[in-house]
Amino acid sequence: MTRGMRPAGHRRVRLIARLAVVAFLVAGGLVADLVSVVATHPAYAHAYLLETSPVDGEVLASPPAEVRLRFNEAVSFNQRSIQLLDVTAKKLAIGTPGHVDGKANTARVSLPTDLAEGTYVLAWRVTSADSHVVSGALSFSVGHPSALAAPVEQDADPAVPVVDAVGRGLAFLGVALALGGALFLAVLWPAGRDDRRGRRIVWSGFAALTAGTVVVLLVQGPYAAGTSLTGVFDPELLGATLSTRLGQALLVRLVIVLALGVAFGVAVRPSPPPAGAGTAHAGAAGVTRRVVLPAVAAAGAVAVTLTWTLADHAQTGVQTWLAVPATSLHLLAMALWLGGLIVLAACVLIPEGRREPTRAVSLEPALPRFSQLAQICFAVIAVTGVYLSWRQVGTWGALGGTDFGRLLLGKLAAVLAVVGLAAGARRFVRRHSREHSREHSREHGREHGREHGREPLGLDAAPSAAVRRLRRSVMAEVVLGISVVSITAVLVDTAPARISYAPPVHTKVPVPAAADGAGPATGLRGGSVEVKIEPARSGGNVADIYLTGRDGSLVAVPEVSGELESGDRSVPAFPVKISAAEPGHYVANSMSIPFPGAWVLRLDIRVSDFDETPVRVPFTAR
Repeated sequence: MTRGMRPAGHRRVRLIARLAVVAFLVAGGLVADLVSVVATHPAYAHAYLLETSPVDGEVLASPPAEVRLRFNEAVSFNQRSIQLLDVTAKKLAIGTPGHVDGKANTARVSLPTDLAEGTYVLAWRVTSADSHVVSGALSFSVGHPSALAAPVEQDADPAVPVVDAVGRGLAFLGVALALGGALFLAVLWPAGRDDRRGRRIVWSGFAALTAGTVVVLLVQGPYAAGTSLTGVFDPELLGATLSTRLGQALLVRLVIVLALGVAFGVAVRPSPPPAGAGTAHAGAAGVTRRVVLPAVAAAGAVAVTLTWTLADHAQTGVQTWLAVPATSLHLLAMALWLGGLIVLAACVLIPEGRREPTRAVSLEPALPRFSQLAQICFAVIAVTGVYLSWRQVGTWGALGGTDFGRLLLGKLAAVLAVVGLAAGARRFVRRHSREHSREHSREHGREHGREHGREPLGLDAAPSAAVRRLRRSVMAEVVLGISVVSITAVLVDTAPARISYAPPVHTKVPVPAAADGAGPATGLRGGSVEVKIEPARSGGNVADIYLTGRDGSLVAVPEVSGELESGDRSVPAFPVKISAAEPGHYVANSMSIPFPGAWVLRLDIRVSDFDETPVRVPFTAR
């Protein structure tokens, strides 16, 4: 093997290895998304239940005519979304679910009037306005409660959310390669229109975007209905999906992707040779490339991002009028930066065998132009990211107290690392661009006969060691960029911190004067009742109750009992079982809060055989 052949072989091996690393990172990001989906599947519940009638656990004298479920945002459902089960887990016939008086956030279903005495479970599975599924169950009893024979299964086939996550991840990666890669080849790097590898990367982005969109469209039906993957072939489920905002957005996305693909194919097609001034065809072709194609591409890029933001977190919650454009700009800036960066690394920086020593692939003008684009993208990402973080998190405590907040902190750390690496690349461009300007000024006055023999200037004259450092920096930026996209994909499937964060209740109220009696309660004179409730949200909670005297010491009493009262007077009080953990410390290990809102924990403190003092502890459950 000759000396010239060995480096080429080594360079090919290094190129293949680096491309394999990029592919591994992309796959790793998708796997991380899937693991998050499987491990934190309940996080898909972005809507939450505010109120039910009857309430969970209520005992009724007669069968209710209907059940109502009120959520914090609009929900959609089908005929299988609400089911009634008896004590043997047998499904009973009920009416067709519908909205209450046109209220999109309230569901209603009529029940049989001949329900026998005993306990019943109403299981529900609906799709929230941000396209994710929320499920749950409530129980009520007619006459007297009875034990349930089997637990209620609410989750879908585990394969369904996994496949759904694969589709979302593919679409997210595809939009970056399609938009950012196409912009880089068609605008930032003129020579890229003839680069076969660059075109393949962009076309693979279009393919991934299309495939991911189709997968999400087909899987959404069985995912919302809680069935297996065989439901993707159910025309009824597909029709139900197409009737929702998400289904319509996915269908529109496919049309937009087709239009963008045609525009990209025309943009990278070789230009026709110059024709005479009077040729109308040549003039029309020029207008198409200069005006029509950029307009179609810009409109398509904005429209395709809206197919995400109009069917996800952005169009629910506060300030949707600002959140939708902010989220669209955030997604578009990230796609243009990451897609362009991958094409830059794969086609300009990585293949050193094509550029050294002859510099067949020039860094000019692709690198300076992309550096300017990256600056703009980072500015947009920073401004929109700060606003969206505030909107989705709300409070500082939610950053470390929720999965969404912790993921957001991880994304912020990766973005800051990317900004640091990008700043180094920017300094490289500026330094060697200034050297190019000075050299160009010195060469400007020399003889024109030496022009063709002149050495490369500016970026292409940079030392090989500097270019290698730049290459490593850009590769690290690609790695971090893929991790940012992976975290973002997980964030899309995680309940926003503003919704999921429930700070524990820690409050202290004074002991009423009625407790200042003799006997065991004497130590309570001037004391207080301290209550801690975790996690202070709907569902199961633990309440710790401490009775303290004036000096702060724990005071034991014969008994503490309690009830949970709602701010809605039509909701009956729920008994709370309280037991003694130690003298002066009492615990309610299974205090169930039926729904979010204002509640009062009423404590009845028996201070003697004949005296009992009520203490009311108000709190808010999320």
